[in-house]
Amino acid sequence: MESGEGPGAEAEAEAAAEAAAAAATERGSGSSDSDSDDEAGASGQTEMEFLRNCLSRTLGLGSEKPEKVLDELTLEGVSKFMLSDKCKKVICMVGAGISTAAGIPDLRSPGTGIYANLQQYNLPYPEAIFDISYFRQHPEPFFALARELYPGFFKPTICHYFIRLLKEKGLLLRCYTQNIDTLERVAGLDEEDLVEAHGTFFTSHCIRSTCRKTYSLDWMKEKFFSGLVPKCEKCQGVVKPDIVFFGESLPSRFFSLMQSDFRETDLLIIMGTSLQVQPFASLVSRVSQNTPRLLINKEKTGESDPVLSLMGFGCGMNFDSEKAYRDVAWLGDCEEGCLALAELLGWKKELEELVKKEHAAIDAESGQAVADAANASCSLVREKKQNSSPEKETPPGKKEE
Repeated sequence: MESGEGPGAEAEAEAAAEAAAAAATERGSGSSDSDSDDEAGASGQTEMEFLRNCLSRTLGLGSEKPEKVLDELTLEGVSKFMLSDKCKKVICMVGAGISTAAGIPDLRSPGTGIYANLQQYNLPYPEAIFDISYFRQHPEPFFALARELYPGFFKPTICHYFIRLLKEKGLLLRCYTQNIDTLERVAGLDEEDLVEAHGTFFTSHCIRSTCRKTYSLDWMKEKFFSGLVPKCEKCQGVVKPDIVFFGESLPSRFFSLMQSDFRETDLLIIMGTSLQVQPFASLVSRVSQNTPRLLINKEKTGESDPVLSLMGFGCGMNFDSEKAYRDVAWLGDCEEGCLALAELLGWKKELEELVKKEHAAIDAESGQAVADAANASCSLVREKKQNSSPEKETPPGKKEE
C-alpha cells in the first residue's frame, strides 16, 4: 500500500474499530454489579484499540513489519530464542489443561469435563452453574460442585512449576490464567506475578451490592464444608468466591495490565486452553507482530477464523500456512510439553527436583494438618465425656446436708 493512502485507510480502520468496540461494549454491559461501569468502559477502550490494531495490521498500516525471529518454527527454535539475549520477558497464558494432571477436570472435554457431569444438579443448561443470574436464585448447585473442586485438595503440576522456574530465572513478566483453582499461588507465584482473568477462590464477597463484605479463603473453607450456603455475617446475603460468572465483569486488573504487558513481552507461551472464551482468547493477538507465540496443547487452537479474516481481523495464530513465521504448536500432554521444553533449555533436572521438593512439602503440611485435626477431635471427645459423666448419687436413706 502506498503511503499516500495511509490517512484515509487509518481513518476507516479507526471508525470501524470504534463501531465494533461500541457494539462489544453494549453486549457486555449486562452486569448487575454497581461497580461494573468503570470496568465496562475500560473494556470498551481496550477493545477499540485492539480492533484498530488488527485492522491496521491487516491493511499493512504502521511502521512495524513482520520479522522472523525464530531460527525454526519448532520447540527447538523456541528454546534457542529463550536462551538468547533477545528473550527477557515472557508471558504465560494458561487454562484448565495445565491442572488436569492434578485431578481437576476441565469444563468442556466430552465425557470427563465438568459440563458433561452435571446431571445430578437438574440445571436448565450446563453453563447455568456458573451463571450469576441463576446463582442469585439457586446457589446450592454451585456450592455442591465447589466442595468437590475446592482448593487444598490438589497439588500443582509440572506446568505450574515450569512457570515458577521462569519466575526464578527472571524471565516471567506475568502469568494470565483462566483457572480458579489457585494452584499458581500454591506453586509459588505471588499476586504481582498473576492476572487471574476469571477470578479466584482466594477471596470471597457478599453478593449484595449494598454490602460487598470481603471474606478470606479460610473463612469460606469452613463454611463450604458445613454443608450450608455461606451467608454474610453482616447482612445475611449469599457470599460468593471471587470467581467470574457468566454475566459478570472481568477483574479491572485484567484490563489495566494487559495494556502494557503484551506490548512489552518478548515471548508468549500458551498452555492448556481452548482459547474459546473472550476476551481472554483475544490476548494472543495483542503482542507485537514480531513476538513468537508457542502453543503447548492437545490440539491446535487460536487460529484465525476464516470469516473474521475476510473482515480484516486476521490476528489469530498461524501455524501451517506459507505466511507462518512466528507461531509454534507442540501438540500433546501439557506436562510432557513442559518437560520437553525444559530439557531443551537445560532445566529438566532442576524442574523435576523442584516438583519433588514442593510436593513433599505439601504432603508434610497436609499430614500435619490431618494430625492436628485428629488431635483436636480427640480432645473434643474427651472433653465431652468429662462434661457428660454423671454426678455422684446420694445413697438411699440419706439426706443431703
